[in-house]
Amino acid sequence: MTPENVTGPVAHHAEAPVWWPGWGGLRWVDAQAGDLLALGLEGVSRQHVDDEYLAFARPRSGGGLVAVGARTLYLADDVDGQTRAVATLGDDSRVRMNDGCADPHGRLLAGSMAYDSTPDAGRLLRIDTELHVTTLLPRVTMSNGVAFSPDARRAYYVDTATHRIDVFDVAEGELRGRRTFVSIPETQGAPDGLTVAVDGSVWVALWGGSAVHGYDAAGLHIATIELPVPQVSACTFGGDDLGTLYITTSAQGLGAHHGTQAGSLFAVRPGVHGIPVTPFAG
Repeated sequence: MTPENVTGPVAHHAEAPVWWPGWGGLRWVDAQAGDLLALGLEGVSRQHVDDEYLAFARPRSGGGLVAVGARTLYLADDVDGQTRAVATLGDDSRVRMNDGCADPHGRLLAGSMAYDSTPDAGRLLRIDTELHVTTLLPRVTMSNGVAFSPDARRAYYVDTATHRIDVFDVAEGELRGRRTFVSIPETQGAPDGLTVAVDGSVWVALWGGSAVHGYDAAGLHIATIELPVPQVSACTFGGDDLGTLYITTSAQGLGAHHGTQAGSLFAVRPGVHGIPVTPFAG
């Protein structure tokens, strides 16, 4: 499978792609710029959130979006409208938020990490529809991808520093029984953002590994999608049939003259289809 470069290098640190028909298709972040990017017929447009960092954004069930900044939660009533700060997610300036998603109940899961990747400085939080914040995992290093199985009975989670994808059982909306789903050797890169297909397969971006790996529901490696850039940050299924895997890449940590297409958005048809995203119900 050979991915297509859809945009060219439009971002420094592209992350957190998500497809939602209600906001016209695909959006993702240029995190350090604080910008939400949208892919349209006329190219890529930007929407700025006034924060030092933009970790991710997701649709809201009633319209608009929820966005997670460095330590602040934002809401907008219209997808292209002004965001407003509604909750604080931390008070340590050395720590920022990172990847996340909405769970099958419409609650937001959002992880964090230290800017310098200090071990155990991050957390995995849950923000409910009333904006109450609960800590699910109190000590993580680089909280990254989180996604749910098609039947909502399993949750997959990446703390990049562990070089694992872990899996939880989901019982009455709670995460239970954390265990290893897949271990990824350092020689293959570090797991970053991930997504799940309708057949239960798990697709994970490999930071420093120039690839996305696919694993079946039993954890067997079933596919490798090679990319021409080293820092592969996240992936999601999109398109009208959710059959296109969109892949974000990053120039973060690369020299000024790295000579690659890092920061581009790529797309490929891996032969499986994704699950519609759950919007935030708040």
